[in-house]
Amino acid sequence: MNKHPRFRNALECTSKGLYCPAGDFYIDPWNPVDRAVITHAHSDHARWGSKAYLAAEPCRTLLNLRLGAGISLETLSYGETKTIGSARVSLHPAGHILGSAQVRIEVDHAVAVISGDYKRQKDITCDAWEPLPCHLLVSESTFGLPVFRWEPTEIVADRILQWWVRNQSEHRTSVLLAYAVGKSQRLIAELCRVAGEDAHQEMYVHGALLGPNAAYAAAGVILPELRSAAAMPRGHDFEKALIFAPPSAQNSPWMSRFKDSSVAMASGWMAIRGTRRRRSVDRGFVVSDHADWNDLQTSIAECAPEQLWVTHGFSETLARYQTELGRDSLSLETRFSGDDDEATPDQAVESDSAQTEDSE
Repeated sequence: MNKHPRFRNALECTSKGLYCPAGDFYIDPWNPVDRAVITHAHSDHARWGSKAYLAAEPCRTLLNLRLGAGISLETLSYGETKTIGSARVSLHPAGHILGSAQVRIEVDHAVAVISGDYKRQKDITCDAWEPLPCHLLVSESTFGLPVFRWEPTEIVADRILQWWVRNQSEHRTSVLLAYAVGKSQRLIAELCRVAGEDAHQEMYVHGALLGPNAAYAAAGVILPELRSAAAMPRGHDFEKALIFAPPSAQNSPWMSRFKDSSVAMASGWMAIRGTRRRRSVDRGFVVSDHADWNDLQTSIAECAPEQLWVTHGFSETLARYQTELGRDSLSLETRFSGDDDEATPDQAVESDSAQTEDSE
């Protein structure tokens, strides 16, 4: 599908995903293809089975972890240009997680940009998003509703620290649930920054974070080497500990090692009233690695595309809003899902009545 003839050689949507005819490659394909350009290493964008992959160099360690060290992988530095067929391709920071990239494709003087997943908030564990003026922009819309508006990361990190300190005073183990690739590393780095250099001595991780943490460290991101909670001897005292774990660990036998725990979740979905209750957590912190409503509008305006394609999340809402602003916009049906280990809320979002769940 491509409703605009100007872009027909640069980008179209097919049954295997976004496809560049001029270069004969796919971007984040959801079926195996000969040539795949990958925006980032989350499993809804980086799938196994393609013959050859192209990604940003900082993404290498995570992609090898996700897809295996034996894949045929070529990497580009951010901003480096590669000619594929008759298309000029370059990768640029998306600010989503380590190695995340926007894909810029230039064909016959028409420029298409596929944003992948992106955010504009400060993140000391990955390169910051940058605007790419283009004729066609493909934008995610995971949190594409006006109710989603993020507070600065440092404010949320300070709230998490206060929760941890209070739990320590009550002799309770703090368990923080967050997506294992990207968000957990971001929160570890932020908590070490606000809590002090020795704070990591009381931090532990679920085993699912060991590989991603090592991949971040191998890519040059400064993270403390945290111990696995499961590797500690039976009877180990976790009363002062902060444990990072994926959401899937919440109701697993792994949790039984903590005698008295306070469980919190860090997620953009915590901005929706009732999500904390449905997830059965004690505390919710609104933290996302995706752009909120305001940042989506700002980013689209800075890229100034003639045509906008919106994928996943609340794509119809964002496309309709941009159409009302006078931009040629449409919603695409894709198999991208946002964070694949982060539970999304019920389809019935409580729109403008939603409230921030990390307030008390």
